[in-house]
Amino acid sequence: MNNRHSSPAKTSPGRPLVSKLRVLDQYLAPHHLLTGWMQRLTRIRAPWFKNRQIRWFVRRYGVDMSIAAEPDPLAYPDFNSFFTRSLKPGARPVVGDDDVIACPADGRISQLGDVHKGRLLQAKGHYFDLRTLLGDSEERARSFQTSRFVTIYLSPRDYHRVHMPLSGRLRETVYIPGRLFSVSPRTTRTIPGLFARNERLVAIFETAIGPVAVILVGAMFVAGLETVWSGLLPHGGQIIERHYAGTGGQEPVTLERGQEMGRFNMGSTVILLFPSDRVELAPALHFDAPVKTGELLGTVIS
Repeated sequence: MNNRHSSPAKTSPGRPLVSKLRVLDQYLAPHHLLTGWMQRLTRIRAPWFKNRQIRWFVRRYGVDMSIAAEPDPLAYPDFNSFFTRSLKPGARPVVGDDDVIACPADGRISQLGDVHKGRLLQAKGHYFDLRTLLGDSEERARSFQTSRFVTIYLSPRDYHRVHMPLSGRLRETVYIPGRLFSVSPRTTRTIPGLFARNERLVAIFETAIGPVAVILVGAMFVAGLETVWSGLLPHGGQIIERHYAGTGGQEPVTLERGQEMGRFNMGSTVILLFPSDRVELAPALHFDAPVKTGELLGTVIS
């Protein structure tokens, strides 16, 4: 398969050092402390405070409120409710039938292609390790050694709920604590292994084409990853594994294609892993291509 990703132009030898200096603040910042403050600030319900936050944000990022279920931005009880707003029915129709893979989120393609020798492309010159991404589990990594991946970056202006690309039954989740580097294009081009270093939730589903992983990657000021089956996840602590099939597992969870599976309280990144011999990605997909929830992401190979 042609990975169809593009990369930044070649730079002079001194440019990498300049780029690293520009993100020095990312290494020095107290990620979790700042994110904890953001979590509290975005849930303040005093009208004078939350309305000012929301007005500024709508103007700054050009948020389209016409497709929101509640189009009045000041009607939301706090900033986080506004940020994680739902959309009007039909605003994001799901394309095709069960043999079509639906885009799970609004955003832009950060990278896409095939997992090669246990590594995924992050940006030109930067790869990250599949096993580390999946919680340092050899068994988990083995399931996705020959997989096709898509990474979608959600900017602040985007719709921040994540939907199912295919119908599936949840097999397991693993919450992995970590750093909270920004996932903006500037930092993904500079910080090595960023997606395998940041806090993340790996959700693995059994589907008609085999195991599919939907990975929610946290970032600076992302004040919580959330799923429809377990609610808001705690920050920090230890790796938490949960199994949803078999004796002693959690209650079974089955979600249909296009159904909401989670959300970001502030923006971040979604990484998808599919069996490479069962999925052909849409020809229109390429680096930095804009995408919307429910659009064509790929087709199932019979």
